[in-house]
Amino acid sequence: MAAMSTAPRSEPAPLPPSSPPAATRAYGADPAQVYDVRLPPPGVIPLHATVLVVHGGFWRAAYDRAHAEPEARAFAEAGYTVAVAEYRRVGMPGGGVPGTLDDVRGVITAVLADPELPQPVVLVGHSAGGHLVTWAAAQPWIAEGHPGGVAGAVALAGVVDLGAADRMQLGDGAARAFVGSDAGSAAWAAADPMSSHPRVPVRLIWGDEDDVVPAAVGDAYLAQARAAGADVRSEVIRGADHFALIDPTAPAFRSVLATVHALLP
Repeated sequence: MAAMSTAPRSEPAPLPPSSPPAATRAYGADPAQVYDVRLPPPGVIPLHATVLVVHGGFWRAAYDRAHAEPEARAFAEAGYTVAVAEYRRVGMPGGGVPGTLDDVRGVITAVLADPELPQPVVLVGHSAGGHLVTWAAAQPWIAEGHPGGVAGAVALAGVVDLGAADRMQLGDGAARAFVGSDAGSAAWAAADPMSSHPRVPVRLIWGDEDDVVPAAVGDAYLAQARAAGADVRSEVIRGADHFALIDPTAPAFRSVLATVHALLP
């Protein structure tokens, strides 16, 4: 596996100049309930699939979908139609549990129903977004009305175990702020991917130099899923930090592209 030589980062790299998305569509009444659509550029052979990107930022209002633009453009340049989800976050009206989870269901449902977005759809989430796509992968509604519509979920440094994140105090208590109640509550169980098994394939990708969401956060989730016979696999990339997984200029991003492609039928 290719290695990186850069030091771990605690913030995303500055954004390069970006072209606007082809469209921005609403899936709800709140200004945050939207998704951007990016199309393969001219000259690129389109793949008949959509990547739905769910950004991270520990579910907090300070972080929006803007920092997911480089990865979204890279997926489009690889031939995918791309939808970049926005959602209500902690610190915003309706953000946190259950509002953020409602938004994830809403945007996935909207993308699956959008006649201009090809199926299947692969969910790709980074950090808190990795939590959200892994949570969605276990929900009964993930295939309702669109059997086979979601090919799988890819969690990049995903917070897939809220209990582990809480014990490690990741993001200065971000998990507890997101749920709004203590571990062990009904809301906690409803929001935690550890509470149920995925209904679509899940792929976990980590960087071994990640000091924001270390790979150990996924140990119990992976063991539990495998014991249940779920289709869950994990990869740890040497030399990659937290943001290398969404940085198209980093060698680690090649593994992300390969993992997404492998989920397609």
